[in-house]
Order: sequence, then C-alpha cells, then structure tokens
Amino acid sequence: MAQRLFSSSHLSHSSTSNHRNISLTSRNGLLLLVALLLLLGVSLPWTASPLFIFPNKSSSYSYSSLPSNWRDYSLAQAAKFVAKDGTVIVCTVSSPFVPFLNNWLISVSRQKHQDKVLVIAEDYATLYKVNKKWPGHAVLIPPALDSQTAHKFGSKGFFKFTSLRPRHLLQLLELGYNVMYNDVDMVWLQDPFQYVEGSHDAYFADDRTTIKSLNQSHVLPPPDRNGVTYICSCMIFLRHTNGAKLLMKKWIKELQDGTKAYEGNDQPAFNWALNKTSNQVDLYLLSQAAFPTGGLYFQNATWVEETKGKHVIIHNNYIIGYENKMKRFHDFGLWLVDDHAFESPLGEIE
Repeated sequence: MAQRLFSSSHLSHSSTSNHRNISLTSRNGLLLLVALLLLLGVSLPWTASPLFIFPNKSSSYSYSSLPSNWRDYSLAQAAKFVAKDGTVIVCTVSSPFVPFLNNWLISVSRQKHQDKVLVIAEDYATLYKVNKKWPGHAVLIPPALDSQTAHKFGSKGFFKFTSLRPRHLLQLLELGYNVMYNDVDMVWLQDPFQYVEGSHDAYFADDRTTIKSLNQSHVLPPPDRNGVTYICSCMIFLRHTNGAKLLMKKWIKELQDGTKAYEGNDQPAFNWALNKTSNQVDLYLLSQAAFPTGGLYFQNATWVEETKGKHVIIHNNYIIGYENKMKRFHDFGLWLVDDHAFESPLGEIE
C-alpha cells in the first residue's frame, strides 16, 4: 500500500491537462502525510516499548507474551526471556537502591550487555517499578522483604537480603544458564566478559587492598592465619557446570551451619565454601587491576594512575551507608544518573 502511495502517478493533482506537484503544505499533501503516518503507526511497534528503544533484544519470548500480573512471573520465565548465548546477568535490588540499579545499568548498557540483565526484586515495589519501565527484566522470588529500609552492611536485614544470593544463583545454574552476579554499587568501565578466560567453573575478585603484580596468580589465595581468604562475593561469574553448582550448595550449607558467626555478612560463608571445595571446583581469581576493591580504587590514587586503562568493574565498597556511597560516586565522576539517565533501559526514575 505504501509503495502504491509513493509510486502512483496520481501523486500529482490533475487540473484538466496540467499537473502540479503536491506540496506538503497543501491540503492534499497534508492528507497524504496523515495517511502515511497512520500506516506506519499500524505496521511498526509502539515506540514506547522497551523492545523498540533497545532493538538488539533477542528472545524466544515476544513482548506481548509477558504476563500482566508480575506476581505470577517465574524465575524460569524471566531467565528464558533475558538470557542471551546461554548467559544471564543478575543483581538483587530492594526499593531504596533502585537509583543505584539505574546507575549500574547505564554502565552495563554502554558495554551492550543490558539485554541479559535480570533484576531479582526483593520487594513488590521494585518488581513493578522495573517491569513498568522495562517489561520482563524483573522477577520476585518469595518471600518479599521489607521495601522501605536501605539495610546497612552488617545488619540483620542486610544479612537476610544477601544470604538469599547463592539460592538464586543455584536456581539459575540448574535451569541451564551461565550466570554473572553483580552488586549494584558497581560501575562497568569495560566489558568484563573479555576477562572471563578459559572454561573454569567460577570466577571471582580479591577483596584485599594489598597490591598485587599485574601478572598475578589466578589461583585461590591461601587463607590467612584466621582462615580467611578475603574473596569478594559481590562480583561472581559461574559457568553452567557441576563444579559451580557444588560451590553454591556448599555456600548455602555454610550459611545454614554458621548463621550466628556470619550474621550481618554472607561473604565469610562464601570464602569457607571456596576453601572447602577448592579441590573439586575449578576456581579462577580475576585480575586485581581489572576488578579492584573499593578500598584500593578509591583510596590509592597512585595505584589508580599506574593501572589507568586497565580497570573494568569498580566496586564501591569499603564504605558503609547509602548516602556515603552515592557521594563517593559523585566525587569520582561515577554517578552517571544525573546526566545520562537516557542511556539506561529504565530512563529517569521518579
């Protein structure tokens, strides 16, 4: 139809034997323009759809097949919708930290990996806010937690929030996906997947501030005299292997067996799980220069300058408190939301 409209010899108005070209400012030109706009409105996707804004979306699900009631949206459905090349990028978010989620998403989008992101919402406010802006990219695994509190590191609420992490990761592994987990107080400066070398079961970052050489070993560091290895549980990549599943199961068991000792922080349990499965699981320690802890990146300007251009994911840890983290991101030019919200799939958050 559109071709006929454009190719027809009757695009010019006939007056007896003389023909005049239609001007867009003429009555007939305006009518033709309206007809074309109506035609395009029927044949193209509704432009407010996130699938139109992010046209690289590839999934066996169609936008129209997503549930209208997100309470009924299962983890299996969600993972199938977002997975690309068998991989899902996961974060867990409660309502107060949605601005940090948006900041992290901007950095992920700059590396062209936003389509793989699955937000595991810890409360219904987050679930509906994300899916309203970005349908299909958030799921809630009951029970829902308190949505009003930005839990402080070390608190019982924080532990309850983070201790669910290995269960979520294990579920995704058992569904057949590779999984990258990130906390949302992170910013991507480069594509982290280029550093996932080889075919190891689990990849993770050191949480120490002691400077390592650029050609550091990638084996699990030995524990100190207190039995602690200081491996960060906030940036993990797991391949869909039996070894990765075993590590997650051990992490869950360590949390169950040592709740009092670990209360307020799930990281010691992750370290114990690494140590206790190191002879069964193929582990890989990521480069410190690429994945520095916040205690190094934000507190050692000399090291940052010496390793300039090598940083991949920056973790805003070694600092406690929502406002303190946000201020630090602002101070170091890593709070992207104010000027670049349009780069996030969520856009501006009210």
